[in-house]
Amino acid sequence: MWYFLYNGLLLLFSPVIFAILLAKPRCRRGLPQRLGLVLPGGISAGRPLLWVHAVSLGEAVAVAPLVKALHARYPAYRIIVSTVTETGREAVEQRLAGVADHYYAPLDFPWVVAKVVRHLNPSLFLFVETELWPNLLRQLGRCGIPAVLVNGRLSSRSFGRYRLIRSFLRQVLEPVTACLMQSDRDADRMVALGVQPDRVVRIGNIKFDQPLPGETTGPGALSRAALGLAEGEELIVAGSTHPGEEEALFTAYRALVREFPNLVFLLAPRHIERAAEVEATVKGIGLAALRRSQLSSAAVTPSLSGPRVLILDTRGELASVYREAVVAYVGGTLVPVGGHNLLEPAVWAKPVFFGPFTDHCAEIADQLSRAEGMAPVRNGTELAEAMAHLLRNRAELQKVGKAAQQVVNENRGALQRSVDHIGKVLDAAVGTRGVGVCGSSAGLVRKDALAPLPGERGG
Repeated sequence: MWYFLYNGLLLLFSPVIFAILLAKPRCRRGLPQRLGLVLPGGISAGRPLLWVHAVSLGEAVAVAPLVKALHARYPAYRIIVSTVTETGREAVEQRLAGVADHYYAPLDFPWVVAKVVRHLNPSLFLFVETELWPNLLRQLGRCGIPAVLVNGRLSSRSFGRYRLIRSFLRQVLEPVTACLMQSDRDADRMVALGVQPDRVVRIGNIKFDQPLPGETTGPGALSRAALGLAEGEELIVAGSTHPGEEEALFTAYRALVREFPNLVFLLAPRHIERAAEVEATVKGIGLAALRRSQLSSAAVTPSLSGPRVLILDTRGELASVYREAVVAYVGGTLVPVGGHNLLEPAVWAKPVFFGPFTDHCAEIADQLSRAEGMAPVRNGTELAEAMAHLLRNRAELQKVGKAAQQVVNENRGALQRSVDHIGKVLDAAVGTRGVGVCGSSAGLVRKDALAPLPGERGG
């Protein structure tokens, strides 16, 4: 009954869905693949395949180390990483070149997902951070293909909505072999939605396992010269920002440069197609604005001197640009978005500032606050005051940054635990091959493949 209602609504609103996808440049390009009109090439019946689904940029970046680890452990497998956005595709191609191929995830129409699943015939399906597509999971279950949720989380908003349709969610989650969750809160919420406790394990957050500063190399590593910074100038970086909070950030910067005139402000909007809009806002309040795409690694010119706002309108550089910051702010937290990756500046030992809306990264925000004695700021005025305090007290600034980095170091290990659990599921599937409804060989997973590893918390 629930699936009949879901698919009926999906059909009813399909014109609206197509209109939205066509209207968004970052979603438009992949539409033929998402409709199943273009299928991945190079699929061989003799070579097994792992299918990893990461919604967009943030999930693709988070899962990249896991994909590399799986590639190293299972070199005979081909790996496909699917996303729904153009930014996700670019992240996959930049970070996983030679390791995985990209494919746009199918829209959740029954006939589309059936066609794609039959074509790919994966040995295992991995999906990141609770991206639930009912028909896709149902089709995988029908084919006997194990599905594993990795780095799973459930925000308060999502959990509240899901509880309203708990009986449907129980059916949607029934085919899922294992749920590897970020925190105890996330694990408890999955059980509350009807997942069997023996299929839920608290693994930790694989974002803690991002490369250490000394391991980061490549074209994405920006230099001070490339940013047009003169000797003596210091950089504040605000990453993944949204409309509604950027005005508060500009207010904070204008207050700070009155005391610290050598500060330069770099802002990276979450969606770089907003760069022109952000540039207009900056100029409208009387600040100089420059886009990263307009800069070169040439020597600093007089036009680049003095207080100014640099707008990062290129992709793949934010994580490394935090290295050049003196202090950092992570966006989506002064507005009710839920926050983005607080660990990207922390890994470089930078003080991490954020607002009160951290539902998407609540555990990390709590750990950073407890380790550093920092509380979320409520507005631009508080942000300016908190940053100014550290800029006046450099020993404390260094101490806070090191404490943030220590939080990252102390919480590593989720990546290896995830690989070990996925390996257990995959090995069990390979060891008990059967013929699924799809007419192709598919894995059937033993219950003992889901037992928690030592030191982990089962649901």
